[in-house]
Amino acid sequence: MSPDTLREGAILIADAHCAPWRTPFYDFLQALDSGEIKAPQLILMGDVFDLLFGPVEATCRLNADAVALLNRVSEKIDVVYLEGNHDFVLAGVFPKVRVFSRAQQPWVARFGEKTVALSHGDTRMGTLYELYTALIRSPLILKTLARIDRLGKGFIVRMLEKAMKRKNHCKKIEGFETLVRRRVDKGQYRGIDIVIEGHFHQNRVFLLEGMSYVNLAAFACNERYFSVQSSQNQPLLHEAVFRKEPL
Repeated sequence: MSPDTLREGAILIADAHCAPWRTPFYDFLQALDSGEIKAPQLILMGDVFDLLFGPVEATCRLNADAVALLNRVSEKIDVVYLEGNHDFVLAGVFPKVRVFSRAQQPWVARFGEKTVALSHGDTRMGTLYELYTALIRSPLILKTLARIDRLGKGFIVRMLEKAMKRKNHCKKIEGFETLVRRRVDKGQYRGIDIVIEGHFHQNRVFLLEGMSYVNLAAFACNERYFSVQSSQNQPLLHEAVFRKEPL
């Protein structure tokens, strides 16, 4: 199958961790919906929502406003959603968004002469993580979780909310380049020029066995997003900062 197309001016956002208590991504969608920010394509790199599991209705209600707004944006421009470890089983939530599950990643696209592989980034993290990530996506587990949460009047989702509010998304990972070199399999990326990932929130770029490796900043930390630009001798991604109000 031939690669998809990454469009000039596309916007990439990683790890926004949108929630009722963290609204900058919702504000960004409003700017995109109104035309204040313009883009032909929106690439969401996973963990865009802090808690959004398609079969668990309580998490959909929790994010109802942002979900509705993203669906409205998807009627105007091409939206690609690479599921993360906080937001998954979403095809039914976003009917006009091109949703790619963890198993379907990386999403491979062409930009000019370059072939780019994009994914959330939580792959090859060890046996225990693979077991964990398989369990949390299990239809039986999700159905059971939804039922218990409903019978318990939302106590499971409230418990997860409290945990997410305490979590620090913005910290430097020591030895990050070593971690990436250990887990990124060159064989998997044969013919790829640029690998782009989220998940780790590090905002780092380096060469990796002849490829460019990009780890995006977390929008949740500093409202950084990235636009795709073709410019001779310049990086593929141009970094920008969104603020609804000036500092």
